[in-house]
Amino acid sequence: MLDFNQAAALGQAIAARQVSVREAAEQSLKAVACQKTKLNAWITVDPDQVLRQADDVQRRIDQGEAVSPLAGVPVAVKDNISTRGLRTTCGSRMLADYTPPYDATVVARLSRAGLVILGKTNMDEFAMGSTTETSWFGPTMNPWRPGHVPGGSSGGSAAATASGQVLLALGSDTGGSIRQPCAWCGLTGLKPTYGTVSRYGLIAYASSLDQIGPMALTAGDCRILYEILAGPDSRDSTSLPDSPLPADCKLKAWTGGAGRPLAGLTVGCLDDAAPVQPAISAARAAAIRQLEALGASVEPLAMPLLDEAVPAYYLIATAEASSNLARFDGIRYGYRPDDADVADIGDYYARGRSEGFGREVRRRILLGTFALSAGFYDAWYLQALKVRRLVCDRYAEALRRVDLILSPVSATTAPPLGASLADPLAMYQSDRYTVAANLTGLPALALPFGQDSQGLPVGMQLTGPSFSDRLLLAAGEHIQSAQPVTHCAVDGEVSA
Repeated sequence: MLDFNQAAALGQAIAARQVSVREAAEQSLKAVACQKTKLNAWITVDPDQVLRQADDVQRRIDQGEAVSPLAGVPVAVKDNISTRGLRTTCGSRMLADYTPPYDATVVARLSRAGLVILGKTNMDEFAMGSTTETSWFGPTMNPWRPGHVPGGSSGGSAAATASGQVLLALGSDTGGSIRQPCAWCGLTGLKPTYGTVSRYGLIAYASSLDQIGPMALTAGDCRILYEILAGPDSRDSTSLPDSPLPADCKLKAWTGGAGRPLAGLTVGCLDDAAPVQPAISAARAAAIRQLEALGASVEPLAMPLLDEAVPAYYLIATAEASSNLARFDGIRYGYRPDDADVADIGDYYARGRSEGFGREVRRRILLGTFALSAGFYDAWYLQALKVRRLVCDRYAEALRRVDLILSPVSATTAPPLGASLADPLAMYQSDRYTVAANLTGLPALALPFGQDSQGLPVGMQLTGPSFSDRLLLAAGEHIQSAQPVTHCAVDGEVSA
């Protein structure tokens, strides 16, 4: 975008009047139009609304109004985050024509900070998927290799950012939906500490797991965007004040030095026997070398319950989804079927939900309803909650021994389009390394670490204690200062 790969640099150019806000917006709109068919990253873009925003932000800048360092920078918003006057579909037929009457808190904060909301990005339907193939509006393609998926469920945000249509995006993360598409598209993405970013206006999948977070090429851009998003919100009952790190957390004393900025940190490298692709093993070894070169001490870390965490996560997530999605009945709002031959209200309700929801969403509603039903609640859902408690305890114990935990984001790079839909259980297992951060509420940062033999990006993950979000991002910035991030150009070439 205008030869800028980082949002902070574009924001500085706009503040210095080297680039106008309208120029930046028009360049993004041009990129969206050029790549619409190739990537299918967007569901709704209103150019007239974008240019009105751009002119308003320019006026605020010209009048000397206090705005953020990212004022004037276009940003993508995932299509499950409410935007007043702009269609918000959740990638579903059920909400294909829904336009919210209000902004989500994070959207209001972006607007106050002066960012230009370019539009709404494609996603797995109701955020249920890992490939952005379950959308009613068609699949999104990976800009590095369009025959492969971008990851999900925030795949549209990842594809739009990786291809340079925007430099910043918002995603939501219920079990890895920010981190996995960032890993598969060569981006940096943060799943914040649960409660530090308001969920007001996020159309819920699983309320105890969902979290909105930033996506960008670099940790530096993610840090600036996170500062805009984070903070308590009286409209979100799970919102938390900006809390200090626990008294026994060694990260509090981490200061680093110029030559060895990670000195004093102990990083536990997840010791897992599950198979990963050779490129993932190579990236893990490279990450260990990089951390040690920057002064960190790296040691193996065994984490039990990885095998149990994924099924526990899917039982909890689908149980919450079956409750959250009960509101979409086609009567109050949502898709309405042709009622010419409907027998009664029950038939109308069943037909509307059967036609309005896609196959994967229906599958998860059925699974969640089963887990909560009489006779199975204790055997399935309650057991999953017990596993969640154990996972929280094990991570708390581990983070008393080490400061950060290093792991892959995924055991593979991005698969070809269609491969995951043919094997849903394999798709669920792709969340092996990401669901723990959602079950525990801990912050986790995905960082790009090279490519595989096909040129597909590989991502690694750092997980820290609750409220260590800023320190995680600072560590990411140090890593990327020593190893610049590779940028995916639209024509398929890459550059640093």
